[in-house]
Amino acid sequence: MKKICVAVLAVSLAAGALAGCSSGNASGGDSADKKIVVGASPSPHAEILEQAKSILEEGGYTLEIVEYNDYVQPNVALDAGDLDANYFQHGPYLEQFNAEHETSLVSAGLIHYEPFGIYAGKTASLEELPDGAQVAVPNDASNEARALLLLEAQGLITLADGAELDATKQDVVDNPKNLDIIEMEAAQLPRTVQDVDIAVINGNYAIAAGLKVADALAIEDSESIGAKTYGNVVAVQEGHESDEKIKALVEALQSDEVKQFMEEKYEGAVVPLF
Repeated sequence: MKKICVAVLAVSLAAGALAGCSSGNASGGDSADKKIVVGASPSPHAEILEQAKSILEEGGYTLEIVEYNDYVQPNVALDAGDLDANYFQHGPYLEQFNAEHETSLVSAGLIHYEPFGIYAGKTASLEELPDGAQVAVPNDASNEARALLLLEAQGLITLADGAELDATKQDVVDNPKNLDIIEMEAAQLPRTVQDVDIAVINGNYAIAAGLKVADALAIEDSESIGAKTYGNVVAVQEGHESDEKIKALVEALQSDEVKQFMEEKYEGAVVPLF
């Protein structure tokens, strides 16, 4: 009898261990689970998620937000199953992270982007740009391409066919105003804008420098390739994109209430993509 009891106990412990080792979401694999654990950067992502809480509560879901101050740990935690989703990154970064860390994280939905803007320096408007005007742009590959695409969208230059997000100033094939395109460290652009005619500045750096997107001479259109490519996404483990709670999360973030919050709170610095 004692041997039988020991055997039963061993089987029970083994079953429990297997259940405890199951991979998947932070809240377990139960489809009826109503808790959603999401990693996010403090601003604007966690602030936006806070606005989605009440919407999710109406559907019976509880949203737990875990804040991170770096761009690595939210993906590490998601891959480990400590999170159900994260919301802090754009698509190209997610792809790069997967390639470098051999992970399989995917986008479950596109939420917003933080637009590039053209800001006035010595020249007050695009129409007043003189021949040979100095135009400062970021010197890193992805940001320079976005800057050049924005200049092209304003009719200031023409880029070679197919250059798009790989564009550099060597891809400028038409430059009717003979603009002097100056490449510099992106973080330096807000501090040097008054030394050039105009500067094309990333949204994050513009906000940090106290520049208002509303004051920009031009910003990326929400339908532009830059906006769509660098839109911030809700990321999940591959295979969980259609989980009911993930769909509920994305729907809440893409709601009219959250859209209104983004537009009123960030005044153009955070633009909904839905």
